[in-house]
Amino acid sequence: MSIPRLPFGNTGHLSSRTLFGAAALGGMKQDRADQTLEMLDRFGLNHIDTAASYGDSELRLAPFLKHRRKDFFVASKTGERSGSKARAQLEASLTRLGIDQLDLIQLHNLVADQDWQTAFADDGAVAALARAQEEGLVRYLGVTGHGTTVAAAHQRSLQAFPFDSVLLPYSFAMNRQADYHADFEELYKTCVDRQVAIQTIKSVALRRWNEGDPDKRYSWYKPLRDQAAIKRAVDFTLSRDHLFLNTSSDATILPLILKAADAPIDQPDDQAMKDDVETYGIEPLFVRGVSDQI
Repeated sequence: MSIPRLPFGNTGHLSSRTLFGAAALGGMKQDRADQTLEMLDRFGLNHIDTAASYGDSELRLAPFLKHRRKDFFVASKTGERSGSKARAQLEASLTRLGIDQLDLIQLHNLVADQDWQTAFADDGAVAALARAQEEGLVRYLGVTGHGTTVAAAHQRSLQAFPFDSVLLPYSFAMNRQADYHADFEELYKTCVDRQVAIQTIKSVALRRWNEGDPDKRYSWYKPLRDQAAIKRAVDFTLSRDHLFLNTSSDATILPLILKAADAPIDQPDDQAMKDDVETYGIEPLFVRGVSDQI
């Protein structure tokens, strides 16, 4: 089994179209993390996405990367906006991961205007990370975000700086919102034209948790768990050229996602997706003016 690979934007790296979302490791003991990471080889994943804020994720990756660094494109994120703090967090991530260079550092959830202004100031995170790139601490720079205004925010960021990648939500439920769909399509065109990698998140999200939900909570949202519904959700993303799908922070559904991604991709059936919305109660995680925050 081996999930197909695609050029990751203009980086020259052929990344597996399904990227391992290492937030899943954040609360794990090392032995459980090691067992989870074994699935990457089983399905041919070669791209890991983590962040400084993902609990112990970077620490759990370190033993794995000690002997496998050359086999994986390794990305992390900083939520800091000032240059000095972003640089310090980048260096801390390298130490925690036990590596000398990141393939990609991403400005985490750069959406709010004040955050954007601070990050793009002369002494902000963007300039500091660009210097770190020149010094060889990181190869590429990206930007991530959530909420319903993230696509427009990424457009703004790409106009101000030549980022190599973006990351944002993409799902059937999110795309049913006209404003989000329009913003995403505009961003998609920009990224394709400029060879900017497009990473998607929350593709297998069911909805936000309700107070009375009895399930154990391994992520901040409730995920789909039915294999057939997950397959349709994964296909909805991967049937679109140029998109990468980040796996869920809930490691219990990782095998289901990877099994779906490893199978031949079916073109989305709009009626089947609508039926899933009704059957499982799928809701967009973000609704403009209602729920734009995690």
